[in-house]
Amino acid sequence: MAHESCNLDKDETERELLKPSSPSPPPPPPIFHKPTQDPPIHRPEMAPAASKRPAPSSLSANSEDEAPSPPQTSSVSRCSSCKRKVGLTGFRCRCGDLYCGRHRYSDVHECSFDYKAAGREEILKANPVVRASKIIKI
Repeated sequence: MAHESCNLDKDETERELLKPSSPSPPPPPPIFHKPTQDPPIHRPEMAPAASKRPAPSSLSANSEDEAPSPPQTSSVSRCSSCKRKVGLTGFRCRCGDLYCGRHRYSDVHECSFDYKAAGREEILKANPVVRASKIIKI
């Protein structure tokens, strides 16, 4: 059998070799920056009130008059016609509402979106009118 010796000095030198000579570099910056606050939600009815900033003296008077309403969270997505839970299988229409598979077509749910006008605009953008110059007759 081989005889093992205990050399404490050897262990200390190995530890010093394993330690980095300089402190570790800071971690790289994250690729995606997470904002500290949620981005503001643009709502048309709240846009005029949000754009007007009251003076600091009138700020306290306005905050007492209007109680902050809790934000509406739509955790349950439902069909706008039959109020059925649709979850991930819901279809978002061009009119902005969410519908189930039965009510997803515009003729079924009485859609307010004007598909004909939208189609005309797309055609005009894709195919501009080209007019030739008039030919002078001799």
